[in-house]
Amino acid sequence: MGKIIYWMNTSIDGYIEGPDGGMDFPDPDEDFHQAATDHVRRIAAFLFGRRLYEAMEKPWTQDLGKEGAPAFEREFAQLYKETPRYVFSDTIQTVPEGVTIVRRKDAASVVTRLKQEIDGTLQLGGPELATSLLDLIDEFWVYAFPVIVGGGKPYLPVREALRLRLVEHRSFASGTMFRRYVRP
Repeated sequence: MGKIIYWMNTSIDGYIEGPDGGMDFPDPDEDFHQAATDHVRRIAAFLFGRRLYEAMEKPWTQDLGKEGAPAFEREFAQLYKETPRYVFSDTIQTVPEGVTIVRRKDAASVVTRLKQEIDGTLQLGGPELATSLLDLIDEFWVYAFPVIVGGGKPYLPVREALRLRLVEHRSFASGTMFRRYVRP
Protein backbone atom coordinates (compact mmCIF):
# COMPACT_ATOMS: atom_id res chain seq x y z
CA MET A 1 0.00 0.00 0.00
CA GLY A 2 1.22 3.44 -0.87
CA LYS A 3 1.84 6.39 1.38
CA ILE A 4 0.74 9.92 0.50
CA ILE A 5 3.04 12.78 1.40
CA TYR A 6 1.88 16.37 1.06
CA TRP A 7 4.98 18.47 0.42
CA MET A 8 5.11 22.19 -0.29
CA ASN A 9 7.84 24.77 0.13
CA THR A 10 6.82 27.74 2.27
CA SER A 11 7.95 31.00 3.73
CA ILE A 12 8.50 30.89 7.50
CA ASP A 13 5.12 32.57 7.92
CA GLY A 14 3.47 29.59 6.20
CA TYR A 15 2.73 30.71 2.65
CA ILE A 16 3.47 28.80 -0.55
CA GLU A 17 2.94 31.95 -2.63
CA GLY A 18 3.49 35.58 -1.85
CA PRO A 19 0.74 38.22 -2.04
CA ASP A 20 1.39 38.64 -5.79
CA GLY A 21 0.82 34.92 -6.44
CA GLY A 22 4.49 34.26 -7.15
CA MET A 23 6.22 31.12 -5.92
CA ASP A 24 9.67 32.53 -6.49
CA PHE A 25 10.52 33.59 -2.94
CA PRO A 26 12.59 30.49 -2.14
CA ASP A 27 16.21 30.76 -3.16
CA PRO A 28 17.31 27.17 -2.59
CA ASP A 29 20.93 26.27 -2.18
CA GLU A 30 22.59 23.04 -3.23
CA ASP A 31 21.84 21.41 0.16
CA PHE A 32 18.09 21.77 -0.41
CA HIS A 33 18.38 20.56 -4.00
CA GLN A 34 20.26 17.48 -2.84
CA ALA A 35 17.58 16.69 -0.24
CA ALA A 36 14.84 17.17 -2.86
CA THR A 37 16.66 14.91 -5.30
CA ASP A 38 17.14 12.24 -2.63
CA HIS A 39 13.40 12.37 -1.95
CA VAL A 40 12.39 12.23 -5.62
CA ARG A 41 14.48 9.06 -6.04
CA ARG A 42 11.92 7.35 -3.76
CA ILE A 43 8.75 8.78 -5.35
CA ALA A 44 6.42 6.36 -7.16
CA ALA A 45 4.24 9.16 -8.59
CA PHE A 46 3.56 12.88 -8.37
CA LEU A 47 -0.01 14.06 -7.72
CA PHE A 48 -0.29 17.74 -8.68
CA GLY A 49 -2.95 20.39 -8.62
CA ARG A 50 -3.06 22.29 -11.91
CA ARG A 51 -1.10 25.37 -10.84
CA LEU A 52 1.74 23.39 -9.28
CA TYR A 53 1.85 21.09 -12.31
CA GLU A 54 2.18 24.11 -14.57
CA ALA A 55 4.91 25.57 -12.34
CA MET A 56 6.88 22.31 -12.38
CA GLU A 57 6.32 20.71 -15.77
CA LYS A 58 7.87 23.06 -18.29
CA PRO A 59 10.89 24.05 -16.20
CA TRP A 60 11.84 20.48 -15.26
CA THR A 61 11.07 18.83 -18.60
CA GLN A 62 12.27 21.55 -20.97
CA ASP A 63 14.16 24.44 -19.39
CA LEU A 64 16.22 23.10 -16.49
CA GLY A 65 18.57 20.17 -16.19
CA LYS A 66 20.27 20.79 -19.52
CA GLU A 67 23.93 20.28 -20.19
CA GLY A 68 25.93 22.90 -18.33
CA ALA A 69 23.46 23.03 -15.42
CA PRO A 70 24.67 21.87 -12.01
CA ALA A 71 24.74 18.06 -11.63
CA PHE A 72 22.09 18.08 -8.88
CA GLU A 73 19.72 20.04 -11.14
CA ARG A 74 20.25 17.70 -14.08
CA GLU A 75 19.67 14.68 -11.85
CA PHE A 76 16.45 16.11 -10.39
CA ALA A 77 15.17 16.93 -13.89
CA GLN A 78 15.86 13.39 -15.10
CA LEU A 79 14.14 11.81 -12.09
CA TYR A 80 11.19 14.16 -12.48
CA LYS A 81 10.72 13.21 -16.14
CA GLU A 82 10.93 9.48 -15.34
CA THR A 83 8.30 9.63 -12.56
CA PRO A 84 4.61 9.22 -13.46
CA ARG A 85 2.71 12.46 -12.95
CA TYR A 86 -1.01 12.96 -12.36
CA VAL A 87 -2.50 16.42 -12.77
CA PHE A 88 -5.89 17.09 -11.17
CA SER A 89 -7.68 19.63 -13.33
CA ASP A 90 -10.94 20.29 -15.09
CA THR A 91 -9.39 22.78 -17.51
CA ILE A 92 -6.30 21.04 -18.93
CA GLN A 93 -7.16 19.11 -22.08
CA THR A 94 -3.85 17.60 -23.21
CA VAL A 95 -0.68 16.52 -21.46
CA PRO A 96 2.61 15.00 -22.60
CA GLU A 97 3.51 11.34 -22.28
CA GLY A 98 4.08 10.35 -18.66
CA VAL A 99 1.29 12.61 -17.38
CA THR A 100 -2.31 11.58 -16.67
CA ILE A 101 -5.20 14.03 -16.32
CA VAL A 102 -7.63 13.36 -13.46
CA ARG A 103 -10.83 15.37 -13.27
CA ARG A 104 -11.58 16.89 -9.84
CA LYS A 105 -14.79 14.87 -9.40
CA ASP A 106 -12.69 11.68 -9.69
CA ALA A 107 -9.84 12.83 -7.44
CA ALA A 108 -10.69 10.93 -4.24
CA SER A 109 -11.49 7.66 -6.01
CA VAL A 110 -8.36 7.80 -8.21
CA VAL A 111 -6.06 8.65 -5.30
CA THR A 112 -7.63 5.92 -3.14
CA ARG A 113 -7.03 3.43 -5.96
CA LEU A 114 -3.45 4.60 -6.51
CA LYS A 115 -2.74 4.37 -2.79
CA GLN A 116 -3.99 0.76 -2.78
CA GLU A 117 -2.23 -0.29 -6.01
CA ILE A 118 1.14 1.44 -5.71
CA ASP A 119 3.64 0.24 -3.17
CA GLY A 120 5.59 3.43 -2.66
CA THR A 121 5.38 7.12 -1.97
CA LEU A 122 2.85 9.30 -3.75
CA GLN A 123 3.87 12.93 -3.49
CA LEU A 124 0.91 15.29 -3.39
CA GLY A 125 1.35 18.97 -4.17
CA GLY A 126 -1.07 21.88 -4.30
CA PRO A 127 -2.98 23.24 -1.29
CA GLU A 128 -6.50 23.06 -2.74
CA LEU A 129 -5.95 19.49 -3.92
CA ALA A 130 -4.46 18.56 -0.54
CA THR A 131 -7.42 20.08 1.29
CA SER A 132 -9.84 18.08 -0.86
CA LEU A 133 -7.89 14.86 -0.15
CA LEU A 134 -7.01 15.61 3.48
CA ASP A 135 -8.22 12.28 4.87
CA LEU A 136 -5.93 10.35 2.50
CA ILE A 137 -2.71 12.18 3.45
CA ASP A 138 -0.30 10.20 5.64
CA GLU A 139 2.51 12.73 6.11
CA PHE A 140 2.87 16.50 5.89
CA TRP A 141 6.25 17.84 4.77
CA VAL A 142 7.24 21.48 5.04
CA TYR A 143 10.43 23.05 3.75
CA ALA A 144 10.32 26.56 5.23
CA PHE A 145 12.63 29.05 3.54
CA PRO A 146 14.10 31.94 5.55
CA VAL A 147 11.79 34.65 4.26
CA ILE A 148 8.60 36.28 5.49
CA VAL A 149 6.20 37.19 2.68
CA GLY A 150 3.38 38.64 4.78
CA GLY A 151 0.46 36.98 3.03
CA GLY A 152 -0.57 34.98 0.02
CA LYS A 153 -1.68 31.37 -0.34
CA PRO A 154 -1.29 29.27 2.83
CA TYR A 155 0.35 25.85 3.01
CA LEU A 156 -2.96 24.14 3.75
CA PRO A 157 -6.20 26.16 3.84
CA VAL A 158 -8.19 23.93 6.23
CA ARG A 159 -11.22 25.16 8.14
CA GLU A 160 -10.62 23.22 11.35
CA ALA A 161 -7.64 22.21 13.46
CA LEU A 162 -5.66 19.17 12.40
CA ARG A 163 -3.43 17.76 15.14
CA LEU A 164 -0.10 16.39 13.96
CA ARG A 165 3.01 14.90 15.52
CA LEU A 166 6.49 16.05 14.52
CA VAL A 167 8.62 13.01 13.61
CA GLU A 168 11.57 14.62 11.87
CA HIS A 169 13.17 18.02 11.57
CA ARG A 170 16.45 19.39 10.34
CA SER A 171 18.01 22.58 9.17
CA PHE A 172 20.12 23.28 6.13
CA ALA A 173 23.15 25.55 5.83
CA SER A 174 21.01 27.82 3.65
CA GLY A 175 18.67 28.51 6.59
CA THR A 176 15.85 26.36 5.22
CA MET A 177 14.09 24.25 7.85
CA PHE A 178 12.53 20.84 7.11
CA ARG A 179 9.71 19.42 9.23
CA ARG A 180 7.87 16.12 8.73
CA TYR A 181 4.60 15.48 10.53
CA VAL A 182 2.29 12.48 10.84
CA ARG A 183 -1.13 12.06 12.34
CA PRO A 184 -0.98 11.04 16.04
